[in-house]
Amino acid sequence: MRINNKETSTQGFEELYPFESNFMEIRGHKLHYLDQGSGSPVLMVHGNPTWSFYYRNLVTHLSKTHRTIVPDHIGCGFSDKPGTKAYDYTLERRVSDLGRLVDQLGLTEKISLIVHDWGGMIGLAWALSNLDRVDKIVITNTSGFLLPQAKKFPLALWLIKYLKFFGVPAVLGANAFAGGALFLGSKNRLAPKVKKGLIAPYNSWKNRIATLKFVQDIPITNRDRSYAIVNRVDKTLNRLAPDKLMFLWGTRDFVFDVHFLNEFRRRFPESQAHVFEDAGHYLFEDKPEQTLALIKSFFGVG
Repeated sequence: MRINNKETSTQGFEELYPFESNFMEIRGHKLHYLDQGSGSPVLMVHGNPTWSFYYRNLVTHLSKTHRTIVPDHIGCGFSDKPGTKAYDYTLERRVSDLGRLVDQLGLTEKISLIVHDWGGMIGLAWALSNLDRVDKIVITNTSGFLLPQAKKFPLALWLIKYLKFFGVPAVLGANAFAGGALFLGSKNRLAPKVKKGLIAPYNSWKNRIATLKFVQDIPITNRDRSYAIVNRVDKTLNRLAPDKLMFLWGTRDFVFDVHFLNEFRRRFPESQAHVFEDAGHYLFEDKPEQTLALIKSFFGVG
C-alpha cells in the first residue's frame, strides 16, 4: 500500500513493501503496524534505525502460514513522530506500547517473537512479563542484558549519547546514524531501492528524533533511566525456556558483535544458534533465504 504524506512515501520501493497498512491509537499517537496472514501469531519487533520494512521478506513468506504482526515504534516508520514533549522516548514506554498493541489486537494464542537490535530488549522485556503468552523467540543481533564486561561501548555511540553538540547535528541534521547504517549494517551491497526503503521514514530533522533518542536511551550506568528495566531483564533472562529460543547472528556487526552472541550462548548453551561469519547487523538483508529457512523450520513450517 502506498502511503503519501508530507513525512514519507513508499514511492520508489512500493514493490518491496506491498502490504496493507494498519493504524492504532496509543495514548494519542498513531502507531502503524502490518497485520498479514492468519494462524499462530508471529510478532516482529524492529530496532534502530530500521522499521517494519526490515522484516518484509519474513512477512511475505511467513504470512502464508502465520499471522504476522510488525509494528513501527512511535517515531519510526509510518507511525507518528511526536516531539519529546509529547512522547517519552524511553524503553519503558516502548515496552508499554508493545503491550498495548498486543492487548488491543486481542491475541489469544501464544505468540512467537522475532527480535532485532533495540527490538530485542523491548521484546524480551515484554516477554518476561508475559511468559504465559509467549511461544518461541528468534533472537538476532541484539542484547538481553547489560553491556558485556569484555565489550567496550562504541565511540560513535558514546559521542551521540553524551555530546549533544555532536549527536544532534550528526543524527538529526546529517542523518548520520541511519545513513551510516546502510554501509556498516550489511556486508552485501544493498540495492538502491532497499537503501531508499530503509531510510525513507527518516527524511527530515523532525522525523529523526527516534533514531537519536534510541541511542541516548542506551543504559550504561545506573543513572540512566532505562538501566533498571535492562537490569531486570538481565537478571530474569534465565526464565526463558532454552528449547524455545533460536539465535541467528551476523558476526560482522559493528555494535552487537560476538561478545553479545557469546553471552547469550553462555546463558543458553542448549539453544539453537546459527552463526553467519559473512553477515552483518542487517542479517536479514545479507542472508534472506538462509534465515527464512531456519525460521520456518524452527516454527515447524514444512
